[in-house]
Amino acid sequence: MVTALLPVFALILLGMWLSRQGFPGSSFWPQVERLTYYLLFPALLVGKLATADTSAVELGNVALLVAGFLVLGTLVLVVLQRCLGWEGARFTSVYQGGIRFNTYVALAVVSQLLGDSGLAVAAVAIAIMIPSINLLCIAAFALYGDGEKPSLIAVLKQILTNPLIVACLVGIAWNTLVLPWPQAFGLFMQLLGQTALPLGLLAVGAGIQLSALRGASSAFVWSCVVKLLLLPLIILLLCQLSGVDGLTRDVLIILGAMPTASSAYILARQLGGDAPLMAAIISGQTLLAILSMPLLLGWLVST
Repeated sequence: MVTALLPVFALILLGMWLSRQGFPGSSFWPQVERLTYYLLFPALLVGKLATADTSAVELGNVALLVAGFLVLGTLVLVVLQRCLGWEGARFTSVYQGGIRFNTYVALAVVSQLLGDSGLAVAAVAIAIMIPSINLLCIAAFALYGDGEKPSLIAVLKQILTNPLIVACLVGIAWNTLVLPWPQAFGLFMQLLGQTALPLGLLAVGAGIQLSALRGASSAFVWSCVVKLLLLPLIILLLCQLSGVDGLTRDVLIILGAMPTASSAYILARQLGGDAPLMAAIISGQTLLAILSMPLLLGWLVST
């Protein structure tokens, strides 16, 4: 497990070091993230899904389990908010930290541990999780946030234009319709996709803000505990209760064990969340995951 995850974490730490050295420049990393988000990762997802053997994808089980752990995770976080009395904006950052996941790290880890068959299952799960999580987070801002309340139309537009969701749908449709996959085009998509994981992980590392971790509060601690420990255990419990095991179970546990996504910071700034706390949660979870993921996944994921 450590051997498989070490290259993933090494790239994250390298990105953090390069950014702190100012190399190749402060304007470089945001552009890398945009390139990865809008082109490279979509190419990876389309290429994998269009040519994958999707017979191993248990779509019904994936959808039910995703719905189950998102609902239970939300209930845990709401109960914590009631017990600990976090004010609204603070809770929105705790909630995003407890429910969102970093797609870049997730796909890299699934690729390392489970190969192409795992990536196919992960892509289907991601296509379900991204819109569901976005809707839940927007609802949290509408109920608890201090900023302007987002409209339903704006939320739906954001989801429908998400390049990762579009790529998943295109890849699944291509596979289902058995459309031709020319060799030259396939090689082109493969080369694009191969650059997605290393560049995405370098960008994740570059986004880590060590200064945001100063004076980390109990809200930060609880968000990390829920995301990096409780959520994967909830997924394991749901899989055991529903009789789901093997590849589907392993992929969902891996997705649940991921640190939160850097995009959560943008929402926190735009919609009235606690942006400094959100920055601390993103950076802290990413660093803690370097320790928690080998231990947790080594225990929970089948070998």
